[in-house]
This record gives sequence, structure tokens and C-alpha cells, in this order.
Amino acid sequence: MERFFQALGDNTRLRLLNLMGDQEICVCYFVEILGGPQPKISRHLAYLRTAGIVAARREGKWMHYRIVMPPNIGATQVLKQTLNWLREEKTMQADKARLTKACCSPTKYALLDGAPSPVTVGDSSCEAC
Repeated sequence: MERFFQALGDNTRLRLLNLMGDQEICVCYFVEILGGPQPKISRHLAYLRTAGIVAARREGKWMHYRIVMPPNIGATQVLKQTLNWLREEKTMQADKARLTKACCSPTKYALLDGAPSPVTVGDSSCEAC
């Protein structure tokens, strides 16, 4: 329980969760949108993974992350409410707008060269495009 709440107590991790929403996203998009070094982003994603909030999937050289709901119903409710709250925050909306722009024009971003587009969990195309 402590790890779960600590995972939600960091702004970078909240921004990562907000960007994921109901999508599976490659780490390279997080690096591009948040503007942080890849090792730092990966450490935050690893923290979220050990807290049981995200799952990872490797596809060649690309690592994809998506939100998973915790098995505890109370934790699931907290996570869902947190995600809803994040959607209303101006800074989080700005991150989402940057993701949409990057998703639909990845060639404009050097780090995204050849990167797979984010997909809605259970879908096979970019939700924003």
C-alpha cells in the first residue's frame, strides 16, 4: 500500500500516468514529451511497475507501457479518481496536447524516428490521429 501511494506522490509519475491514460505508449514518447533524460523516465516507469500500476511490453528495441488496475478495489478507485483529476489539470492537458502532436507527426521529432505510435489498449491505431 505504501509503495502505491508513494508512486502517486511524484509529479513526474503523475505526468506519465496522465500520458498513458488508456493508451500503451513507447518510452521514447515520454522522453520527448516530458523532456527528461531516458534513464530518469525509465526509473519512474520502473517505480510505477513495482507499485503494480503499469505493465511493460518489449517490442524489439521499444519498451511500451500501459496502466493496469491494481487488484485491490480501493486502490483501483483511487487510481481511477486520480486519472480523472489529472485530465482536468491544465499542465496535464498540455502534456496530452504535445503527445497528440508528436503521435500524429513523429517525423518532426528525432527521438521518435521509427517509434511505434501510441495505441489505445485493445486497439491497433493511434487514438489521437
